[in-house]
Amino acid sequence: MIQESYITDKNGHKIAVQIPIKTFKKLISDSEELEDIKEYRKAKTHKGDAIPFEQAFKEIEDSIK
Repeated sequence: MIQESYITDKNGHKIAVQIPIKTFKKLISDSEELEDIKEYRKAKTHKGDAIPFEQAFKEIEDSIK
């Protein structure tokens, strides 16, 4: 069960929510994992030639720099 607290405006309308850090980190982790799964599925359907792992890793590392 998620413990949440709502922040309301002067009219009592909910405008934000507070959740425990542990829950927030779990939500972020799950979101990132879902994005990875979506990217994997997208890459899997790509009709291209496979490249060696070392080459792929180098290209990724070079793009980060």
